[in-house]
Amino acid sequence: MAHKHLNLKEYEISKHEHTKGRQFRVSLALLGTLAGGVLLIDSAVAPLFYGKESEIAEICAMVGAILLGAPVVWHAIKCMMHGHMHMDELVALAIVAAFATGQYLEAGMVAFIILLGELMETRTALGARASIELLIKLTPTVANVVGADGTETEVAVSELKSGDVVRVRPGDNIPADGEIAEGVSSVNEATITGESLPVDKVPGMQVFAGTTNLTGALLINVTKAGRDTTLGKVQSLIMAAEQTRLPITRIIDRYIKWYIPTIIMIVLVIYFFTKNVNNSISALVISCPCALILATPTAMVAALSAAARLGVLIKNVSLLEVAGRISAIVFDKTGTLTTGQLYVTKIEPAAGVEPGRMLALAASSERMSRHPAARALYRLALEANVSLHDPVDFAETPGKGVYANVDGAAVTVGRDTFLQENNIDISNVRDPLLDEEQGFSTLYIACDNECIGWVGMQDKTRPEAKKAVGELTDAGVKRITMLTGDRAEVANRVSAELGCTDYKAHCLPQDKLAVVEKIRRDGHTVAVVGDGINDAPALAAGDLGIAMGAAGSDVAINSASIALMSDDLRRLPFLIKLSRKTRMVINQNLFFGIIFIAVGVGLAAAGKIPIVLAAVLHLTGSVIVIFNSARLVRFGEELAPHAAGAAT
Repeated sequence: MAHKHLNLKEYEISKHEHTKGRQFRVSLALLGTLAGGVLLIDSAVAPLFYGKESEIAEICAMVGAILLGAPVVWHAIKCMMHGHMHMDELVALAIVAAFATGQYLEAGMVAFIILLGELMETRTALGARASIELLIKLTPTVANVVGADGTETEVAVSELKSGDVVRVRPGDNIPADGEIAEGVSSVNEATITGESLPVDKVPGMQVFAGTTNLTGALLINVTKAGRDTTLGKVQSLIMAAEQTRLPITRIIDRYIKWYIPTIIMIVLVIYFFTKNVNNSISALVISCPCALILATPTAMVAALSAAARLGVLIKNVSLLEVAGRISAIVFDKTGTLTTGQLYVTKIEPAAGVEPGRMLALAASSERMSRHPAARALYRLALEANVSLHDPVDFAETPGKGVYANVDGAAVTVGRDTFLQENNIDISNVRDPLLDEEQGFSTLYIACDNECIGWVGMQDKTRPEAKKAVGELTDAGVKRITMLTGDRAEVANRVSAELGCTDYKAHCLPQDKLAVVEKIRRDGHTVAVVGDGINDAPALAAGDLGIAMGAAGSDVAINSASIALMSDDLRRLPFLIKLSRKTRMVINQNLFFGIIFIAVGVGLAAAGKIPIVLAAVLHLTGSVIVIFNSARLVRFGEELAPHAAGAAT
């Protein structure tokens, strides 16, 4: 696309000019519609002042009909010249027929009502797009950059780059993604995660562009700016999703080219039997498939709006339809069903081994790893004030363990199977199964090929996890599988606590992939829920890949088909219910549109609907569809219960 060759500032200017041009065209069309409407009113009241035989009324009606009908007819001609069918063809034909038979007032009234309806639809679309573009406006236009000497300079946000240090005062929006270097504050991240409660931030924590700093002043090291920020990616994804279409939309497009010739044939049959051109014109007007054409896109935009409000990013709107057919969900345990924050709950050294030395060796070897177990060991070592060393020759085997040289000793930390693969005997330490009622995960530590003990860790389940699993079951999900690299005893405890239907322990990434593929072969439509990093293969293998806690994570946003910006598991039943509700609304719209046209054409053929009334009914049908779809915008409002409390 041409936008790729523009810098961010030029891109924003170009988009702003495009939006202004579109709004100008809408304003011009509105002015022309109002002028034509005034002329029609003049033609209706002129006989009261100049008599019924006055030509003024007829001239006003004719000019008004030309002014109002020309845009509709011209648009229909352009559509036919470019080879696509549009709803304007039938209306244009009706306007031309009424005009040709001298019914100027009726022709003008039909055109006026049709244009009014189209302006309403366009204004609705502009409003929806404006609410999306508001995401970009959340980022301030200027930022206060702090130099090495402490001086503060105001620069345009478009000029920010990675490595800059910016100061954000209370009440200001944060201009770029970054890490807090100095200061403590509360930040409202609702625009990114959909969470209403502010998040307390301290040095070292991540912040996002477009979020609001509430209480304290912050110094932020910029890591991403412009379109590379999480907010920029969110806006791009929503815009891309808005351009995609549900399969049912493509079906309608496929058959619309047969619709117009069929209606014209029906209209000719009506004229053949009734010899009344007004009946045929009324049938043309009322058979214009506005309600059918608006049925899907209006529901789609409303559903995307509801999802984005709660921090659910849907990359392709067709995936929204898939979510409604989910019959099995596969969860990764650590970081998804659980908090991902492991805590060391037991240390069991071998005979003659100092617990402090064992902890120091284990924590030192794990310093380079980002696994939750490694972080737990490191935190405990810091709290215990244990002396740590920098590891040498560090190597990590995903899902198994790590190896490193610490202060001249060869240290291996990992599962029992990892040590056994490295020919290390673990029989000299007490069996963790004797303490299994504590339900902890176990890491073994070996020094110079001799097992020196193990540590037990626990991970807490998310507070909302059990309720979310229950809601998924109530929503008709038949199978809920939990996958974990932990031992079977730990997996069984967590699975039973949450109400999962089954689990699989000792899972490596390739094992997770195999489980997902097997469930699909069993005939299920599978959603895979993970953190989007070590679960990427499984996320790609499912019918739907859902990344949890995607805010700030490029891997999570890119690897999954749907990204949940927060860690709230209640978004999952919401997503399934939203999909089914959207499908129901679309079906309602389509059913109403078909019945409306069928009954309307029948009444027009019987001479029960005058031309002007046909235009009014046509507009009414479109409005009913729009308002029916608009109900989806408020779907899921119960998932934001903290808003009132936060305001208080």
